[in-house]
Amino acid sequence: MAQPTQRYGLDFEAPILELEQKIEELRNFSQSTQVDLSDQIDKLLERCNEKKRAIFSKLTPWQKVLTARHPKRPLTSDYVQYMVEDFVEVYGDRAFRDDPSILTGFGRMGGERVCLIGQRKGKDTSEKLACYFGCPHPEGYKKALLKMQLAEKFGLPIVTLINTPGAYPGIGAEERGQAFVIAKNLMEMARLRVPIVCTVIGEGGSGGALGIGVGNRVLMLEHSYYSVISPEGCSAILWKNAEYRERAAEILKLTADDLLGFGVVDEIVAEPLGGAHREPARMAAHLKDCILGHLRELTKLSPDELVRDRYEKLRRMGVYEEQVQTRQQFALAEK
Repeated sequence: MAQPTQRYGLDFEAPILELEQKIEELRNFSQSTQVDLSDQIDKLLERCNEKKRAIFSKLTPWQKVLTARHPKRPLTSDYVQYMVEDFVEVYGDRAFRDDPSILTGFGRMGGERVCLIGQRKGKDTSEKLACYFGCPHPEGYKKALLKMQLAEKFGLPIVTLINTPGAYPGIGAEERGQAFVIAKNLMEMARLRVPIVCTVIGEGGSGGALGIGVGNRVLMLEHSYYSVISPEGCSAILWKNAEYRERAAEILKLTADDLLGFGVVDEIVAEPLGGAHREPARMAAHLKDCILGHLRELTKLSPDELVRDRYEKLRRMGVYEEQVQTRQQFALAEK
């Protein structure tokens, strides 16, 4: 009998993994013995799907963070493979070096020519180390901006895929102007005269995410997160201890539902049952349809309208209402 494939799971996924293991064992046994076990397998599949719905419909903010970091979650390179045809990667910032943690290139998405930019975490250990686990350096953001400006020159829409715990915080990165480079990207992206659709596919950490995150439309995968700081970092600052990360995840309001309510993102992209890591190809196909839908809407706008749309979107963020009490109301409250 074939050996079961190795599975990676989070603690709260344990009941799902147990059922999936049983299903796999039954399938292998059925194939090797020619015994029809389809009824038993179908019943287990139904139980497994019910368990996925029960667990993933009630994830806590911290569990969402863990899902966004899942070791099997599809990365930028996976989405490029599934969504983009004739992709040609382009390199370098024309000044210092090529930063592999930012992937840039041109290709076709559903027949539409696009410029695609995404943060790359790496697949194996050597690639992860080379990409600093998805933490870009200043030259990565410079590379991204150069390719965006090239896309503007040829009238191509820009698609960005955000997946980073944050920009690289090392001394060398700071010496080469990390904060300044990210700020420049924010300014320049805000006035590019082509459609921009950004999607948070996993982690959306701090300024590192914003460096390629200014768009006409900002999407978030259902189990991703987008925040000014990681829960661990917030916990370390507020409580001088990273052990309060679950509480920090709650107060940061970093889930897709939270941010849709705040108007920070425009759409939540549903993930396959049990998370994107279970069906990467299906996830990519659905995301591709969502992105193309927004691009079709945005291409109807003139360059001036695109810039104005982006500007108004940014200006709406953070707006709140204050209740102003009159003297009469103060007097009644004191009584």
